[in-house]
Amino acid sequence: MAQQRVLIIDDEPDIRELLELTLLRMGLDTATAGTVKEGMLEIQNFKPDLCLTDMKLPDGTGFDIVRYIQRDFSHIPVAVITAFGSMETAVEALKAGAYDFVSKPVDLTKLRDLVQTALKLSENNEAPIASEAVSSESSPIIGQSPVIDKLKRTIAKLARSQAPVFIHGASGTGKELVAKQIHQQGPLASGNFVPVNCGAIPESLMESEFFGHKKGSFTGAIEDKEGLFQAAHHGTLFLDEVADLPLSMQVKLLRAIQEKAVKAVGGVEEVSVDTRILSATHKNLEEEVEKGRFRQDLYYRLNVIKLSVPTLHERGDDIFLLADHFLRSIAERWQLPIMQLSKSSIEILARYPFPGNVRELENILERACTLADAEIIEPEDLQLPTNTPVINTSSYDTIFKTEASETNNKHHELLNKPAHNNTATSEREEIIHVLNETRWNRTAAAKVLGMTFRQLRYRIKKYELDQKP
Repeated sequence: MAQQRVLIIDDEPDIRELLELTLLRMGLDTATAGTVKEGMLEIQNFKPDLCLTDMKLPDGTGFDIVRYIQRDFSHIPVAVITAFGSMETAVEALKAGAYDFVSKPVDLTKLRDLVQTALKLSENNEAPIASEAVSSESSPIIGQSPVIDKLKRTIAKLARSQAPVFIHGASGTGKELVAKQIHQQGPLASGNFVPVNCGAIPESLMESEFFGHKKGSFTGAIEDKEGLFQAAHHGTLFLDEVADLPLSMQVKLLRAIQEKAVKAVGGVEEVSVDTRILSATHKNLEEEVEKGRFRQDLYYRLNVIKLSVPTLHERGDDIFLLADHFLRSIAERWQLPIMQLSKSSIEILARYPFPGNVRELENILERACTLADAEIIEPEDLQLPTNTPVINTSSYDTIFKTEASETNNKHHELLNKPAHNNTATSEREEIIHVLNETRWNRTAAAKVLGMTFRQLRYRIKKYELDQKP
């Protein structure tokens, strides 16, 4: 494998020498430049795999280098060296396209982490983003609508940077899935993806959960514990529902992000962490800032790049690709044949607004699979309102090919009497009672319950009764 090359642009000879020596000890080839003009020439001639540039140069700034690389050499990651405390400058550089930043005086441990991660990215950056790569059927983000195609392309671009990304979207749109894709397509994919629901951690335990603690640091701390930041070292920390963090924790989180270091509760020394931060919330974060519930400085630090996830209503025909995926997943999980939607059910799903988005669709289909009497899901199984205008569903025929008339006839022949109870809880209890009465003879129990054997199998799987004797 060819020796990887790093270009250092800084007008201070001492800094250039320190950085060059550090990189040479890492087995890297280096070149240096002291001005913007020299740097641009070296980029052309030296063809680096990574560029490190100071922000303040005699004939310009690091922004000139970042913009030049973004325009003509976008496959080269560029990291900026900023003055201590110049977070606004660092954030602007990230927005302009910089891969990451390091502050002066340069922490060599943090520098080595940055260089190693950036060079992993550089190895995969030679080829441009291909349409087939981001919209392939293998992607866990299912859909072919224009908004989803754009989302996949944006994810592929954001994966090439260490810039914090704020993911905004309504509940149930799949924000965590988007965050995981940014992680998995980036240079930190081999590291951990650590999701955390900020609203689910008690305030008294937050500092310990995020930063860890030392044995004996408080009552109940019987051993050292690693925090979420340490668990995400060389990986990604996803802060879901970040707007739910209390203000006291927001201050500590901001410091950890800016310093790229954490100190455990009861600890003495800070520990460096190479962690990419992704965050999300369904709330309007700008409004939370205006009302004083979220710190403005933390907002600017997290919201370097904003990514919006579309609602299910905006995704058009994707709903039926998702429905097909969920039905197959349910069948595989329950080890039963794949159920299908009747024509009428397709029409109902096509006009339903899905306020709960993708998560609601999955829940609706799982419930329908439990309620359906045969292998066809009918409108009554969906339990959705049917009084909105019907849209054209002809484009969905290729996704769901059902022989409705034949199956529907079979469907009406299967039930001899209505179900005993309407609620899931009472139905579960009655199924258990009848199974016990029939000594778990499922054929006999199905007859008593007025169900087909297949219906009973679905419900046994759904209610997790298959573990019983």
